[in-house]
Amino acid sequence: MNLKDSYASVDRGEMFVKGMHVSPYEKGNVFNKDPLRHRRLLLHKSEINRLLGQSMQQGFSIIPLSVYFKGSRVKVEIALAKGKKLYDKRDDAARRDAKRDIDRSLKERSR
Repeated sequence: MNLKDSYASVDRGEMFVKGMHVSPYEKGNVFNKDPLRHRRLLLHKSEINRLLGQSMQQGFSIIPLSVYFKGSRVKVEIALAKGKKLYDKRDDAARRDAKRDIDRSLKERSR
């Protein structure tokens, strides 16, 4: 399973995970499903309403964090997450560039 670029959204009162890639069963045949299809999550209506309300009011996104087995069921752990601001991205890029420059200079000194 690949959770990169996946998110959860509410359609007609039901929560779906979109963009999650589940590799098809290699010994399967024509009955294998599409690996990128939307998958419905089983949540109580109150949980769906709470998550939907928080995501719409405060600008959060509903993101799957992990997938695990519990008995015969597959569980998806979800969380509310807020995206980075532009200035946060710039700070991270500046730190990354500075660290790269330091590593290069240390590597050149060791030669």
